[in-house]
Amino acid sequence: MAHSRTDFLIGRRLLLAAVPAFFAAPALAKVSPTLLTGTLAKFTLAKEPKPLPDLAFTDANDKPVKLADYKGKTVLLNFWATWCAPCVKEMPSLDRLQAAIGKDKLVVLPLSLDGSSRAKVAPFYADQKLGNLGIYFDKAKKVLGALDVSVLPTSVLVDAQGRELGRLEGDADWDKPEALALMRAAIPPAG
Repeated sequence: MAHSRTDFLIGRRLLLAAVPAFFAAPALAKVSPTLLTGTLAKFTLAKEPKPLPDLAFTDANDKPVKLADYKGKTVLLNFWATWCAPCVKEMPSLDRLQAAIGKDKLVVLPLSLDGSSRAKVAPFYADQKLGNLGIYFDKAKKVLGALDVSVLPTSVLVDAQGRELGRLEGDADWDKPEALALMRAAIPPAG
């Protein structure tokens, strides 16, 4: 069946008009329940990506940091403390996860809740050789409260648009293949 030149030009214009809109749309992560196996079996996906408030915390030098500073990157926000045995157990695997994926696509933000034992955090990092993770503090536990975290450790996966994709309460082996697959699925495709 032959098409007229007019039909061809109209169809081509519609296609060309749709291309910029396709590329302008934010890339969505491809996180699915099939990825939640092994050490991540207790990870709970959000029913819908949930927008988060602009959470504020501090770095090791007491400099203010906001979650919005990481917009465009996938974030694994981990609540932990040096006095929490499961937290201490999982920190080396979080460090290896950060090294494996790189900070250009994924940022692991371990938020310490150490409070009065804050001086123990830097020596803990040195003893454990945690060279890929930054040191961050939730001094007044405002982020903890804003995200309704009640168990340590808890890790909250945040997409590049600043929305919660899901969370895991308790420790995990973050450098296992299933954890790496989940993190890679949460990172939007380049483009």
